[in-house]
Amino acid sequence: MAFVKLIKTNAYYKRFQTRFRRRREGKTDYYARKRLIIQDKNKYNTPKYRLVARITCSNVICQVIHSTLQGDIIFCRADSSELKKFGLEAGLTNYAAAYCTGLLVARRLLKKVGMDKVYAGAQKVDGEDYSVLADHKPELRKPFKAILDVGLSRTTTGNKVFACLKGACDGGLDIPHSKKRFPGFKTGDKGETYNAKAHRERIFGMHVDKYMKALKKDSQEDYMGQFSKWDANLKTLKVESLDKIYTKIHEEIRKNPEKVKKDRKKTEVTYQDKRKTIIVTNKKDKDGKPVVYLKERRLTLKERKERVEKKIKKALGKAGK
Repeated sequence: MAFVKLIKTNAYYKRFQTRFRRRREGKTDYYARKRLIIQDKNKYNTPKYRLVARITCSNVICQVIHSTLQGDIIFCRADSSELKKFGLEAGLTNYAAAYCTGLLVARRLLKKVGMDKVYAGAQKVDGEDYSVLADHKPELRKPFKAILDVGLSRTTTGNKVFACLKGACDGGLDIPHSKKRFPGFKTGDKGETYNAKAHRERIFGMHVDKYMKALKKDSQEDYMGQFSKWDANLKTLKVESLDKIYTKIHEEIRKNPEKVKKDRKKTEVTYQDKRKTIIVTNKKDKDGKPVVYLKERRLTLKERKERVEKKIKKALGKAGK
């Protein structure tokens, strides 16, 4: 028999340290997080802000966060579901929606700190790289600085997290970056080239618009199967292309970036029994009858003892037979 060396000995397990929960779940890269939140000691407790961009299956979320010993504190937040109030009902996770969400969080944050009129951001969205530092003057307040936090996303060229970055930069935030990860950037035999027009097409959803029109010509059935929501959205807004929709949204975001609070009304409930388990709500079903549902409650000590006694009596009765 070959010699087998025991590597994971008793001494190994004595030195073993359990990973953090979010590391075990594969949710947080603590190696990267440490470098994002660490702050110089001579900054005297100045918050180090991060633009956290996350893309889910149905939403784009942008948050400006700073870290404390007690935990992360969200300073400002926006998500693509808020674009519905501007008229956008479809495509809430594409590149153009991610750009709009980044623009929204930037304008909302600057309005919150009273810098929205000082730094208006890029007035013309042409795909060119823009930095708010170009508009800074010595007598003005410094631009609001943040660092991009992409989480576990692959930082490939054209990733939607960079659309959030571009939108926030055009909105007036100072986020250190380069244009190497924007759509339109290529590295070839002639060197590095950047096509601003290709990036602009992505920002205004023109790549989606071209495919929609091509599919509509080929097959109306396939078009309605894939783009029925977009078709209804275009008819509702009475426009022919997505370019006009996103242009309007950019203008509306700059006019009023504040979040509209919803008036949430509590649904009154009534109980049909003393234990408050059978609940009748104000909601009604298809037949017009009030919706009734059962809510389980914990048994009291007395009820548990009675339940046990019944089970014992039942078991003894079966044993006697």
